[in-house]
Formats: sequence, C-alpha cells, structure tokens
Amino acid sequence: ERKLVQHKTVVTSARTYADFARQATFEIKRCDVHQLDEAPATQVVLTREDGLHFYRTMELIRCMEAKVEQLYDQKLVRGGCHLCSGQEACVVGTEAAVNLTDHLITAYRAHGFTYTRGGTVKEIMAELTGRRGGIAKGKGGSMHMYTKHFYGGNGIVGAQVPLGAGVALACKYQDKNELCVCLYGDGAANQGQVFETFNMAALWKLPVIFICENNKYGKGTEAKRAAASTDFYKRGDFIPGLRVDGMDVLCVREATRFAADYCRSGKGPIILELLTCLYQGHFMGAPAMSRREEIERIQRNSDPVATLKDRMLSNNLANLEEFKHIDAELRKEVEDAAQFAVTDAEAPLDDLCNHIFCNDPPLEVRGTTPWAKLKSFS
Repeated sequence: ERKLVQHKTVVTSARTYADFARQATFEIKRCDVHQLDEAPATQVVLTREDGLHFYRTMELIRCMEAKVEQLYDQKLVRGGCHLCSGQEACVVGTEAAVNLTDHLITAYRAHGFTYTRGGTVKEIMAELTGRRGGIAKGKGGSMHMYTKHFYGGNGIVGAQVPLGAGVALACKYQDKNELCVCLYGDGAANQGQVFETFNMAALWKLPVIFICENNKYGKGTEAKRAAASTDFYKRGDFIPGLRVDGMDVLCVREATRFAADYCRSGKGPIILELLTCLYQGHFMGAPAMSRREEIERIQRNSDPVATLKDRMLSNNLANLEEFKHIDAELRKEVEDAAQFAVTDAEAPLDDLCNHIFCNDPPLEVRGTTPWAKLKSFS
C-alpha cells in the first residue's frame, strides 16, 4: 500500500498508516544555561510527520554532500568547498523552530541551509560546478548562495555576525515580529567584530539568535588551543546563552524554539552553542585523518541521522521499508541533480559582470585587460 508523506509516495509494505504511532515522547539532554532562570524542555514530542520530514531533509543533505565530495575529487567542483556532513541536525533542528519569513545568515558552510531555505539540490550542485542553472548563476560557488530571507554564505571569517545584527535591526525597525538567526563557528568566536556586535545587539535588544556551531576545530586547530575559554555560550557575558547537543535534531529544535520565543518577547539577543562534529576536514582537500578515530567514534555513537532513525523505528513511527524507499528516492534526486550540474552550460562571459548594482543603468566594467570591456546589467 502507498501513503503520501511530505508530498512524496512512500512504500509502507503491507502496513497501513494506522499501524504506525502518530507521535512519541522522548527524553533529551538538558541544555547548560547562562544568565537564564529557565531552560528548554527535556521531555519532547515528535510526530511521525515531523520525524519523516527531519529524516528526509538530513539524509538528503548527507547524500548531496557525499556526491559533491565525489565531484570535487573528479575536479568537476573547484575552488573552496565546505561540506556540512555530520552537522545536519544543526541545520534541520534550527529550521524546525523558526519560520521561513524569519531571516538567516551563516558562514561559508552553507549548502544545507541553502536547501532548507528554498534552494533545490539541482541549483546548489550546478552552482558548485559553475553552471548557468546554479542558484547564483554559477558565479558564487560553495560560499555564496542566497535565497529569499537567506543572506549567504559569507567567506570572511565572522563577517556575517554584524550583518546578521543589521538584519535583526531591520526586523525590529519594521516591527513584523521577525527575527534573524546568525550562525558562526567556534573559529570565528574570537573575532573582535563578534564581541562588538554582541554589545550593540544587547544595547538595542535586537531580535537575533546567535548560533555558534562548535565542531571543536577552527580549520585544523582544536578549539582549546585557540580559545582561553571554550564556553562559547557564555561569551556574550550579559547576553543569555545555552549549550546544546548539536548532534540531536530534537535538542536543537527545542533550544531554538526557546530562543525564538525569547527574542520575539522583546528581551533581545540570545546565544546558542551547538556541540557538533564535522566528518571531513575544514574544506575539501584539508586533512581530517589526525582525528579519524574521534570521528568514527562519534559516527557510531551519536550520528544525527542514525539517532533519529533509531528513535523512529523503536517507537513505531516508521519501518525499515519506508526508510529504504526514502533513501532510494533521495539518491535518485541527487544523481539527477549531479547529472544536470555537469551537463548544464557554463554562464557566458557576457553575463560575468551582471548584477553588480540593483536597478542601475548598464555600466562598463574593465575586463582582464585594460582594452577588454564588459557590460553590467542590473
């Protein structure tokens, strides 16, 4: 028998929808808190519908990143390429607790958020191969992808943090009950501009959730070798903070929901530190072998996709046949997107300088030599 889940046909073998539990309750890890009298719930409910959606999205991101790794090894993806394998719960848990009308800005590990913010796998992979059908017309690459209410994808370490506060200032000014989620890594947490932004955000009570994705390494340097204090959730001092299990999508969802309620109530900014693990090196080509045993241990014990799958199976929210069918669908979607990404036409040279400015008349741009001229159209 076939059932519809998230607009996809899913095989449920001989079992009917009524055979599955509609929801289940789980006990999750308690967050560490800073400057807060309350904490997110530790007993949470997961519906079958949400569970399947979370699984599908995390597994799709995982499959997509694995395919990107293959294309990079084949030299079909070039330049800086930052994968987010292992950090899928940070992406999906965050998005589960905010609205698409809220705003989000992140660093250069942006493929997952580009997808959850409305980009397609085909657009993301074509962008990575520099093709015309890419989400930024093939001109942005791994670090510079954008959708509505999603501001990248930023290549300068920590630079997105003050930009995110600016977006939050606009949210407050326009009074639409919106907020900005602003993500950065533990490596960026020591930047001066981050502390300056904390100060302004607290003074102006901006509706911004600062999220530090702490995968414990800034490039190849362990956090404790670069930071005198690795309690990143306390770095705001006067700003409240939470330290969260970033490998558990339910923990991330509950913490983000708590943080969003805090911001929308007019109390100002809040910091989340998500403890997570990156399964590759900092970027494609960077070695991760020095911590291979650590990564394998985490994959065995707390992989975010496997953890969710096990919970759903053990609580009768889904069965193995259903997951196998989802996996097959996702693999086909990624393979089709990869085929498009390597066959679509590259952007023509005449388009190279377009969209430098918005709503301006065409202007002349110098090319690679003084006598080569290009045109820029808005």
